Amino acid sequence: MQTSVVDRLPAETSSDTPQVPPHAQVIQMATAYWVSRAIYVAAQLGIADLLKDQAQDAEALAATTGTYAPALRRVLRSLASVGLFRTDAQGRFSLTPLGAVLQSDAPGAARSTVIALSGAWFWAAWGEVLHSVRTGETGVQKALGVSEYEYLAQYPEDASHFNAAMIGFHGDEPVAIVEAYNFSGSGRVVDVGGGSGNLLGTILIANPSVRGVLFERPQVVPDAERNLKAAGVADRCEVVGGDFLEAVPEGGDVYVVSHCIHNWDEPSCVRILANCRQAMPPRGRLLIVEAVVSAGDDPDPAKILDLAMLVVPGGEERSEDEYRILLEKSGFRFTRVIPTRTSASIIEAIPV
Repeated sequence: MQTSVVDRLPAETSSDTPQVPPHAQVIQMATAYWVSRAIYVAAQLGIADLLKDQAQDAEALAATTGTYAPALRRVLRSLASVGLFRTDAQGRFSLTPLGAVLQSDAPGAARSTVIALSGAWFWAAWGEVLHSVRTGETGVQKALGVSEYEYLAQYPEDASHFNAAMIGFHGDEPVAIVEAYNFSGSGRVVDVGGGSGNLLGTILIANPSVRGVLFERPQVVPDAERNLKAAGVADRCEVVGGDFLEAVPEGGDVYVVSHCIHNWDEPSCVRILANCRQAMPPRGRLLIVEAVVSAGDDPDPAKILDLAMLVVPGGEERSEDEYRILLEKSGFRFTRVIPTRTSASIIEAIPV
């Protein structure tokens, strides 16, 4: 059961605590990007890495990062005020546990996630959100003149950060999916649009008898091969490059499509899913891993994520009924939605 905003107020809130008036609450929401852009600066400059072993003042950090010390000090001071850094009596900055997650090697890939999702190209796309609302076109296309996928193909460093961001953004979701769904006895699992292999690697680690195929765009293949090798499952997993709008590898017992369907408009989704239907045997299964939009006005991360889908790739988040209809158009019969302990659910379907 989801909680309301009131339910999530700090315990110490009482009638004696000054309440933020409505207009101030709205202004705080609207200016939240000031903080996100300051965090982006710290992430891009690698400040957390520089502070890993010792406190440093703004002058020393500026000399290393090639920045203007007075301006850098103001950024770090602002981030200290929201808990990422702390200052000592000498004006030196050091890391808090919160700021430490921005180190390059910290679990969760927060640095790559911030660089990708608060960085220049994503920021440019959101700058065209009004254009997207007026036309239905993506902000990426308006701002950069290319689609998200074309942009990432042209800029491999941004693509690498984005791939790492997807791992960080979804956290322990792969483990939650393995906990929620029984893959044992599946034989061959095909992960369609499997990114850098985080989900498929987790499935294979938990199911030693299962073999896998990771299918992704050719430019992502090196990252996937490296990650699957590091996970110790490369000997049971084939990595194939290609375009799922054209075809997908044949012969899988289970086809997993994780956080791909929400990137696309309906005709493209039908084509992707129909390609899976054509490739799988009659007794195969399809698993779509996505957030499922809830009814009503309760807080739901999927409803905010839906706006990012509008602005960046041009897709959308969908409700259970919308997935049911999409699957019917693609040659499948919807069977069930399996919730996980994360915001993602597993939408299961079988061939008609």
